[in-house]
Amino acid sequence: MSVLFYKRPDYVPKLPGPMSLTQSEIIAEKTHLSRTPIPTKLSFENIVQNKAQTPCTLQGFLEYLVYVSHDAENLQFWLWLQDYTKRFYADSPAEQSLSPPWSTVGTSQRTRGVPHQPPKSADKSRFGASGYNFDQQELSTTPRFDKPSFIAGTANTQCSWAHSAEDADGQVELKHEACRLLTLPDIDLSDQDPKLTSPAANQPHRYEIDRIISHYLSSDSPRELNLSPQTRAAVLDALQHTTHPSGFSPVCDIVESILRARSYPNFIRWSLRNVNEPRARFIRRISVAHVVLAVLMAFFLALSNEARGWRLWCFPLLLIGLPFAIAAHKGICFFTHSSQSRNLRPWEQFSDAAAFVKSFGNDDDDDDAYSMTDRGGNKSALLDPFGPSNSYDHESWVEAYRRKKWSQKVFSTRNARVQDDTLRSIQKGIVTQSWLWGALIGVPFMVLVLALPNAGVLGKHYNWS
Repeated sequence: MSVLFYKRPDYVPKLPGPMSLTQSEIIAEKTHLSRTPIPTKLSFENIVQNKAQTPCTLQGFLEYLVYVSHDAENLQFWLWLQDYTKRFYADSPAEQSLSPPWSTVGTSQRTRGVPHQPPKSADKSRFGASGYNFDQQELSTTPRFDKPSFIAGTANTQCSWAHSAEDADGQVELKHEACRLLTLPDIDLSDQDPKLTSPAANQPHRYEIDRIISHYLSSDSPRELNLSPQTRAAVLDALQHTTHPSGFSPVCDIVESILRARSYPNFIRWSLRNVNEPRARFIRRISVAHVVLAVLMAFFLALSNEARGWRLWCFPLLLIGLPFAIAAHKGICFFTHSSQSRNLRPWEQFSDAAAFVKSFGNDDDDDDAYSMTDRGGNKSALLDPFGPSNSYDHESWVEAYRRKKWSQKVFSTRNARVQDDTLRSIQKGIVTQSWLWGALIGVPFMVLVLALPNAGVLGKHYNWS
């Protein structure tokens, strides 16, 4: 499809309530029916593998999810799962045998009240190129999570994987945190069957899985995934028996579907904007004012006795107002586009260490772009699967941007170069479309205005004698 007629991806809103497989399927279906094809160079795979250029990098995607969409935990968890799967299949066969796939765990290891049907598993493409053929089975009934058994498995986890005393201490703290988050009364573990807990303690990566549970899956965790109670119970039930990647199948399909069908197209749509909302709103208002002024001028001149040639003065106002208004509605400023740049986002405009440095000396794109030297550690924290909460109210830029004057937000915002050629091509298409739509609307309007005869109502002199 020609870039000239390219349409931005439709905005995909969030559905109310927690994420579930049914909800993710609804979003995916709506996206499939309405989404405009996105160029291959800006594909989901290229972005998460950090192959695209700024502003469509993995870091840019994460920042959008944190500061705009407010659901970055989905991508952070998904990225960790992809890396974990590769590391799991890199282990020796003996270690892998200690954590059987969730679909093949023996029924003797299942706790009372948990259905014998395993949760739906994803295909091998979801878990990397391991070659393992996951069984495709549906979750027949709503599972019930055996909380006492889960606490027992967590509390009896050994520290055999700790590489240092600090790791061991951290693991002990994790056990206490897991028990606290479940908010259960004291439970006597003396009557628990050791067969239910001992094998889990010897499974590879058990400490890391426990950290993931306390960081993403437990209630009130720092990066809690917005899961339905049924999905949360299913994945917790699976992970108390195995550390195999298939244990995450109840949540993996949901998270990946949400990322691909909602977060990704919304990010591309948002990245096409080259100005922030205050400047876009200012341009829209000025452009609409030009259009209104042109219409009023044409109306009054048509009612007057003035020559029709005076009505041609309305055309420049329409020619400026209509294209600028159409482009600003999509977040595009012609002047910013002409320099192949974009406004720095609010969180990019401030830093604790004088934040932005511009290099000079040659014509490389990287040298023309602003780069962040420091963001209070938050940049690396976003890529850390065990980083802090994604809340940004405490970051220094929030208060600094709030205190910034309106005029500074509109006129004093620094720019950074748009390095992605595909994104610039799409923006160029939007600019061209705006001028064409302005001409298609403005020219017929001016022809109509010029064809109207003078009404002679205004400026007409009456003889009252």
